[in-house]
Amino acid sequence: MRQTLMIAAVLTATWTAPATAAQRPNIVMIMADDLGFADIGCYGSEIATPRLDRLADRGLRFTQFYNTAKCHSSRVSLLTGLYCDQAGGAKLNRGATIAEALGRAGYFTAMVGKWHLSRQPTDFGFDRYWGHLSGATNFFTGDGTFRLNGQPWPVPTALNGRPFYTTHAIGDFALRFLDEATDSKKPFLLYVAFNAPHYPLQAPEEDVKKYDGRYDIGWDRLRQQRHEKQVSSGLLPAKWKLSPRPSHVPAWNSLGPEERQWEADRMEVFAAMVDVLDENVGRLVDYLKKKDLLDDTLILFCADNGACPFERTRGREFKPWDPKSYWTYDASWAHVGNTPFRLYKQNQHEGGISSPLIVHWPKGLKTEPGSITRQPGHLIDFMATFVDLGKAKYPKQVGERKVDPLQGKSLAPIFAGKTRDPHGTLYFNFGTDRALRQGDWKLVSAKLGRWELFDLGKDRTETNDLSSEQPERVAAMAKEWFRIAEEVCRMNG
Repeated sequence: MRQTLMIAAVLTATWTAPATAAQRPNIVMIMADDLGFADIGCYGSEIATPRLDRLADRGLRFTQFYNTAKCHSSRVSLLTGLYCDQAGGAKLNRGATIAEALGRAGYFTAMVGKWHLSRQPTDFGFDRYWGHLSGATNFFTGDGTFRLNGQPWPVPTALNGRPFYTTHAIGDFALRFLDEATDSKKPFLLYVAFNAPHYPLQAPEEDVKKYDGRYDIGWDRLRQQRHEKQVSSGLLPAKWKLSPRPSHVPAWNSLGPEERQWEADRMEVFAAMVDVLDENVGRLVDYLKKKDLLDDTLILFCADNGACPFERTRGREFKPWDPKSYWTYDASWAHVGNTPFRLYKQNQHEGGISSPLIVHWPKGLKTEPGSITRQPGHLIDFMATFVDLGKAKYPKQVGERKVDPLQGKSLAPIFAGKTRDPHGTLYFNFGTDRALRQGDWKLVSAKLGRWELFDLGKDRTETNDLSSEQPERVAAMAKEWFRIAEEVCRMNG
């Protein structure tokens, strides 16, 4: 893979689509669930993700792309181009969705997978929807929230000739909706929201056994291996030190043989879930290629938050291919998933908010195949990008909803190999975790703890807190965080 850094010489504040780019591209937006920054091959992982790696090899990877560190809030920002609270949270009562914006511009709009917000996707502009409204589900038996185009959908024991498994079913319905989109003769938006690899850790037996023994080396060595791969591949610079193992994660060698086996076993299941997700991404790409649509389709792949540290296992006595099982992993393996960063899902440190982002668009990308960009981006940028490329208008009102001004900025200049006029400020908040980024400076606090200050240009792994050296910068950035919380996100009203 060519690891060509995309470096632009000219700062462009405005953007005009090149005449040779695909006009009004099809868009396939893929989001994984609880996938860490380092959990796919082209971002450092040992997990087999050849289809995603191939998209990256022919496309563009971001190294500083941000989510919101939590499932539902990331979905709000992806859909609306607004910060979660600004959009009205799960109710979306101050935001329009990408489906509503593109649907008005003549796009066929469809979604498959996890919703995790109020009402249903068909209430927010999607012409087609199959999936579950819940935040998590049993991968083999589902739950009572599955819907097909607004109507209850009973989960069968088998689908299309094989035992029901949610990730495969997402692929099945994505292909079905692509057929309908193709027949419509319209450009299309397909939003694919995989529930994998969110807990419960469940996967078909044959997929789990592919990874038998792979994780016996433990999390300490594996994290080191992932970091070495990230540096040697050119994904990340060596100047950012690998953040240390936190005190709440035991050394692998301190565990007894039985506990090491249990820990290795559950990571094998996680790997299998990512592997199956990758397989279904490949099914979509193969379809687009077969239909001669791949060159004109913008494909984006990201994750909703960093790896998940929550230990919620029950049914440990059942195998992970038994529907009665409910395995999870905890902070120990999540620390590996977020290599080389600190902390996890829900935290606003880099481990919680850093997402892989792969962009593939043969007719639209003007970067060299396999390029890497260091320019920061955020989920709020997707709406602006799709409105820009889809020649749509951002709505001011949808029905009774008065829509807040768009917060995101189009990524199209980056796709063109230019330097985008960056966000002056990026705001982050979930619960009692909060952060603010201005240029390379980041202010961050976990669980209402004291503010920490980092220079991300020199120290993106957040190992050198500069707050005591620069109290004035801390005070000014904290003041701006509270202003955005109150005036933009209306957290007090």
